[in-house]
Amino acid sequence: MDLNTFWFLVWGLLWAVYLALDGFDFGACMAHNFIARTPDERRVVINTIGPVWDGNEVWLVTAGGVTFAAFPPVYASLFSGLYTAMFLLLLSLIFRGVSFEFRGKVEGERWMRFWDFSIAVGGFLPALLLGVLFGNLFRGFPLEGGTIMYGFLDLLNPYALLTAVFFMVIFLHHGLLWLALRAGGPLADRAAAAAGRAWYLVAVLLLAFLAASQAATQLFENYASRPLLYLLPLAAAAGLIRSRAGFSGSPLGAFVGSLVFILALVFTGLAGMYPDLIPALGLRGAGLTAYNSASGAYTLKVMTAVVGIVMPAVIAYQFWVYKVFSPKLTTENLKDLGHYY
Repeated sequence: MDLNTFWFLVWGLLWAVYLALDGFDFGACMAHNFIARTPDERRVVINTIGPVWDGNEVWLVTAGGVTFAAFPPVYASLFSGLYTAMFLLLLSLIFRGVSFEFRGKVEGERWMRFWDFSIAVGGFLPALLLGVLFGNLFRGFPLEGGTIMYGFLDLLNPYALLTAVFFMVIFLHHGLLWLALRAGGPLADRAAAAAGRAWYLVAVLLLAFLAASQAATQLFENYASRPLLYLLPLAAAAGLIRSRAGFSGSPLGAFVGSLVFILALVFTGLAGMYPDLIPALGLRGAGLTAYNSASGAYTLKVMTAVVGIVMPAVIAYQFWVYKVFSPKLTTENLKDLGHYY
């Protein structure tokens, strides 16, 4: 494997891990107004993600940093051609964090209602925008000299909108499984029941997404020449099935199945894009690729050494954080566990 392919895989892995981890944050935010029935239960929902949401966003920052360092033209094209969408994404992520912090500062009903609404928006909007972004990446962009020739409204094509709805439902299901795992009592029971219903919608949208991808993209051309790639969608299907079957065992099994589903699904799309990072609409290999947009060999070698040291440390730290904050949260023990929004 050459360095260009290696860094394409690292780039894809960072995005996949970000979506798998921050995805349940988005889902919990989307769900907290209808799953939680009292203000105290809403606090439980927020505090299940409170210790980890900012750490999960490290993967987004890292994905952006790797794009800038390993594939500078891709970074320039994405952040200039998709400026409005990227700005809205960052604004919604910032507003979500502010909502967590400000919600509990005043006990007034209107105050809390406003920030509860803001938290929900901070779940829905990033999920939809990320779906639009990846839908267009899978489909391709009209390019001129490496520049994306799309306005914001052009991004809202039928395939991208389907992908956006698909991402939103995936994250909602993922977040409900997280709440079933981390919350206790009736709240966890309601989350598990809602996740069971959402699973069917995820399955239907998965079939619609695959059919639309066959019709509107060139993702499956790589699969025809490399049949082993079919292991990726099979892994996604196995993860989705496990996320349903896990209810008969433990919530952890269901949540891990959902994690595998998201990781494998993202790589299913990225494997179809390779070697393109920003595909040209209808022209495979004519966009910005892992070869024509990569940094020099020396830069990639130095980055490889750095990532070999830093990434294991980040992964170990995140495992430790999840372990420390693993006890189930209820309205009774929330304050006793020492983290309280």
